[in-house]
Amino acid sequence: MTELPDRRLLLVHAHPDDESINNGATMARYAAEGALVTLVTCTLGERGEVIPDGLRHLGGAELGAHRRQELAAAMGELGVTDFRLLGGAGRYQDSGMMGLADNDDPDCFWQAGVDAAAEHLVAVIREVRPQVLVTYDDNGGYGHPDHIQAHRVAMRALDLAADPAVRPDLGAPWRIAKAYWNRMPRSVAEAAFARLGRELPGLPFAEAATLDDVPGVVEDERVTARIEGGPAHAAAKAAAMRAHATQIEVAEPYFALSNQLAQPLFTTEYYELVRGEAGTGGAGGAESDLFAGTEEGAAAR
Repeated sequence: MTELPDRRLLLVHAHPDDESINNGATMARYAAEGALVTLVTCTLGERGEVIPDGLRHLGGAELGAHRRQELAAAMGELGVTDFRLLGGAGRYQDSGMMGLADNDDPDCFWQAGVDAAAEHLVAVIREVRPQVLVTYDDNGGYGHPDHIQAHRVAMRALDLAADPAVRPDLGAPWRIAKAYWNRMPRSVAEAAFARLGRELPGLPFAEAATLDDVPGVVEDERVTARIEGGPAHAAAKAAAMRAHATQIEVAEPYFALSNQLAQPLFTTEYYELVRGEAGTGGAGGAESDLFAGTEEGAAAR
């Protein structure tokens, strides 16, 4: 077996661009520090709305192929070399927004069997043996069916990968030491939106989003880890978001999705530990390192 770096981080996201918006600074930091950063994206976002006029002819498989190229470019900006599609390209289709007829497409991710989808992720976990998993909460951050399903698949795979009775053909069992959900402390979001309101007249966006448009906002005490994006990591995050040009328009320190509503581009990223033991806290008691308290990693026993 190829020797793995001492620290290994796995992130599970629904569509290309979600990783850069939620975790771009974190990914850039750990990649720069020599950790193995593995991204698993569950769909290619074939039903996403397209911002640039010159690309609005793209849809379905063509849009998926284009967004895959954008994902590769974004990973280049973040320094991440290990990025994969769950089950391979085209295995699971974008499910569209909650409540649409797209949700009933038998090929969409929302209709996938959770255990069957999780087994694809089990194979990745047993190969790269991460100590840390990052994904969404049980509402997927904001209720999109693919985000909810990504949460379900990631958390199920966390358990299945550690069970020696499950698919031994996929490799030796592996227990991930710590699992985090993406979060945003309410006080930080409120302050950022207040600043946005003051600066909006000078921005290329006509209106601002609201706090409800930010995924994973929780009361501050729910946040257990705070990952600072230094200048280089913040710049990498913004560049990665720009690479997702079909979905994101960036005007630092703000951005907008296809709704053209401005929202803050957060370069410090926040998490809630939901599995495992917290390590030594940083400022305010929150962890400043997702690997805090882990050793090299422990095979399941």
